[in-house]
Amino acid sequence: MTIRVTTPFDSNSTTDEVLAGVDLTGKRAIVTGGSSGLGMETARALASKGADVTLAVRDTEAGKGVAADITAKTGNANVHVAPLDLNSHASIAAFTKAWTGPLHILVNNAGIGGLPELKRTAEGWEQQFATNHLGHFELTLGLHDALAAAGNARVVVVSSLGHKWSPVVFEDIHFEHRSYDTDKSYAQSKTANVLFAVEANKRWAKDGITVNACHPGAVHTNILRHVNIPPEVQKRMESCFTWVIVEQGASTQVLLAASPLVEGIGGRYFETNNEAQVVSDSGVHESGVWANESEVVSDSGVWAFAIDPTEAARLWDVSLQMLSNRTPAHGSS
Repeated sequence: MTIRVTTPFDSNSTTDEVLAGVDLTGKRAIVTGGSSGLGMETARALASKGADVTLAVRDTEAGKGVAADITAKTGNANVHVAPLDLNSHASIAAFTKAWTGPLHILVNNAGIGGLPELKRTAEGWEQQFATNHLGHFELTLGLHDALAAAGNARVVVVSSLGHKWSPVVFEDIHFEHRSYDTDKSYAQSKTANVLFAVEANKRWAKDGITVNACHPGAVHTNILRHVNIPPEVQKRMESCFTWVIVEQGASTQVLLAASPLVEGIGGRYFETNNEAQVVSDSGVHESGVWANESEVVSDSGVWAFAIDPTEAARLWDVSLQMLSNRTPAHGSS
């Protein structure tokens, strides 16, 4: 039986607080989605401790502006920008091929959520699952050797409390036979994030690579840019969740990326800078996330299905099969 990992920090702790006294000089880090929100703050915090940080972003012009701002704030000139589109095999392959030398920290932070209509990639994959899981899965596999070369490398996979609304529905991951539901689509992609961390850590611990997943907390970032939230639902969200500022939200992923307090810890799901309690998954809701007051799930804990090792191994195999069998689908949108 594993012992739950706790730290002196909580939901009020900031990135600077969890990294107090940490020196990352000589360490190299990649942060996906590093041009805004949690990714930008994660990159700033790591750079402030001397890390060489690469912002892996779709919008490189925006990334360059963020990199310049981080350098101005931290005095660290080793902040770089590289193009990365997690929906594009060619982009991921180009990114991983261009990377040379060791990689000490990989923060899989980028993500999308709340797509109101079913969108598919060129392969026909549902876009939220493709971006949030498959893109990061392919990226991380492509960087495995660089991570192994670093020795004691860390991978952080940013998930969400939203995982609670759906396990990975292996029978119909891409909504080919069931009605599209944006919340369930997002939820299974976030469950996949946790399962990936569980299996990757199991496979790669021997290579000196630890992998963890985390929920950053309820933070107002642009991941909700696609969501048209009715005022009554917005009010309910504000009252049901404990909202934090970005410096607090990013603290858990920064802790997992660089704090000595979690050295050698892997295959776990963290929230508020501590390993989450495993809670019953008997309350998975079928009628929608915000259908009524009773269906607002607690913003703490991790459902058992998200850390199930059997499900994690299955997802790994299914993901590999998807990547190896990819062919452009006609009529994809």
